Amino acid sequence: MHNILIVDDEVGILESLKGVLEDEGYKPATAVSGEACLDAVRKRPFDVVLLDIWLPGIDGLETLAKLKEMEDGPEVVMISGHGTIETAVRATKLGAFDFLEKPLSLDRTLIVVKNALERKKLRSENRDLKRNLPATVIVGDSVPMKALRQQIALMAPTNGRVLIYGESGTGKELVARAIHAESLRKESPFVEVNCAAIPEDLIESELFGHIKGAFAGATADKTGKFQKADNGTLFLDEVGDMSLKTQSKVLRTLDEQRFTPVGGDEALTVDTRVIAATNHDLEEEISRGNFREDLFYRLNVVPFYVPPLRERKEDIAILARHFLKEFSAQYSRHTKEINDDAVDVLMRYAWPGNVREVRNVIERIVIMNPTVARFERKHLPPLVYRDGSRRSGAEFTSLQQARQAYERDYILKKLDENHGNISRTAEVLGLERSHLYRKMKALQIAVKE
Repeated sequence: MHNILIVDDEVGILESLKGVLEDEGYKPATAVSGEACLDAVRKRPFDVVLLDIWLPGIDGLETLAKLKEMEDGPEVVMISGHGTIETAVRATKLGAFDFLEKPLSLDRTLIVVKNALERKKLRSENRDLKRNLPATVIVGDSVPMKALRQQIALMAPTNGRVLIYGESGTGKELVARAIHAESLRKESPFVEVNCAAIPEDLIESELFGHIKGAFAGATADKTGKFQKADNGTLFLDEVGDMSLKTQSKVLRTLDEQRFTPVGGDEALTVDTRVIAATNHDLEEEISRGNFREDLFYRLNVVPFYVPPLRERKEDIAILARHFLKEFSAQYSRHTKEINDDAVDVLMRYAWPGNVREVRNVIERIVIMNPTVARFERKHLPPLVYRDGSRRSGAEFTSLQQARQAYERDYILKKLDENHGNISRTAEVLGLERSHLYRKMKALQIAVKE
């Protein structure tokens, strides 16, 4: 039986709606104010709240905002006798499911309630699906990846802190999630903080929360990431970019397992496992005075190293086919494949962006070639035809040199696609055959290439 809460300061409307909903087999309850509504929802779960906008005390819109902050909260349908388009738009932006105007049409009210219940059911099913997803998969059969999986299996069930090293795009977050998924805390939250993406003046508030009025713009209490990760895992990504001031407070929190929100005077106690990751050499950062040595030793209990793709090239083909399967399911009804020639091209590329770059390239070719069932080398983007070096642009002394390098790569790709046929390649490029020959000679491309 579905629980529905009716919130209105008019007794007649409360009694009328309650009777109608009971007749439909629902289990309704009533409240006459926003405060009473919030108190009722905290005490028992409701599927739908029918909420009047004009209420004594806190109004309906403020009550709506507080309801939407609750995890797995009810669907909210707003009611108003003085509705305006502006009010309806604001309510929708705050997360209201629908908007009803007084005098209420009972037929429409019942339809909206039914739809809201269906929405609530879908949200619950989606949440359950996420909870039941298989453990995070670390893809790769190379020796370093097998060793990494063994290390995760050994370390995950403990409460030891982990510091994950690796270049950008190698999959440090994936490793952190795998550790959490195999830990004793797997039923509790995994909370991520990207320390490099949050401005220095906001990072403390993000990590430790704040109380209303703690600083300009703090219009309401905020729960910090340490508190959200209580009994779970907090992942501090790019920890090397954290300011020294914030490092000091994180160090105290790790030592004491307690902290005080910004602007607060009461310490909160938490039980949070911390996993950190960085693409910096933290020992070098310590010598430069950018990172606290004592915090480094607190975090670096068990170091993990995620190798770049150039150190495990045998995993490139496995990753490409893994992502192809993922994106085929996402963007197409049919399973797509990639032939060995195309895989050979992928194997020769340096992948400076590591696993993330492989993922992006495979997603791109699936999206850009919706009717292709089996991908060939001609479907690959020009960038993967570069030689094994990582071109940052620093090796070029002029724009002309950079342009020539790109032209050479592009012409080689087109020649390869057309199996070395000069006439066909010239036609594809929109050039005269003689012009292409001159280009090839100028760019030092031999026909045999």
